[in-house]
Amino acid sequence: MGKNNLKWYLLGFLGCVWGSSFILMQLGLKGVNPIQLGSLRIIFAGLFLLVIGFNHLKKIPSYKWKYIALTALCGTFVPVFLFAMALSKIDGSISSILNSLTPLNTLLVGLLFFKIPVERRQFFGVGLGFLGCVLLVLFGNNHGTTENYLYAVLIVLASLFYGTNVNLIKKYLSDLHPLTISVGNFSIMIIPAILVLYFSDFFLIADQPKVQTSLLFIGILGMVGTGISNIIFFKLIQLSSPVFASSVTYIIPVVAIFLGTFFMNESLNVLQIIGAVVVLIGVYFSSRK
Repeated sequence: MGKNNLKWYLLGFLGCVWGSSFILMQLGLKGVNPIQLGSLRIIFAGLFLLVIGFNHLKKIPSYKWKYIALTALCGTFVPVFLFAMALSKIDGSISSILNSLTPLNTLLVGLLFFKIPVERRQFFGVGLGFLGCVLLVLFGNNHGTTENYLYAVLIVLASLFYGTNVNLIKKYLSDLHPLTISVGNFSIMIIPAILVLYFSDFFLIADQPKVQTSLLFIGILGMVGTGISNIIFFKLIQLSSPVFASSVTYIIPVVAIFLGTFFMNESLNVLQIIGAVVVLIGVYFSSRK
């Protein structure tokens, strides 16, 4: 399988996994609060990755640990809690559209701070993909909700961290195996995540049946939606451009809407279908060299 084809398969897989993660998060939040969910997600992913790849820690050169720490902070730890705080005040549709700013922020951060060349075609693709996401959200069926739009700034900030993370990996960690990067990231994050969980009073409610049920869904979310997916995402960054890899945030809302249609009895209107097509066209243009 050629690298060009492989990157498309990886992008599609990540879009499906992260798009379906919304259902797992909704199920998980029935027993825990957002801060606890974020901490547990990191802990489950960290334990899983350390079990399967502990030996990879010795493959990280000492001078690269600072970049491992930075990518852990920017790519997972800070965004997880920014999203947790934001989602306590705004709903998922607003979060999805703002999260789609990630490719644009990836492009801008790469251009301004990493001197990564960007073609006009990529700018066009990013803009087109963002337009598709706007159509998906604005013409959705979740009307009449009340959002605190000031909290939307947290999602924008999270997308900026994501964009920085992708550029850091591409420039400083491309020579490391994706599993090595992932294990390094979570070996740094797991202790702080446990501390956050402890001070969130989780252990006072851990024996409740609804909490234990939530742990099952969060465990799947952590191991598959975070652990395995991070390895694949890092591989995708190495195979393609930062902008292409971050374009997975365009596919996520498409998958989430289709899953909601078939499993949550939601309807998909014509404009949303058009938006989904526009998203995919945008990803194509942003990936072309």
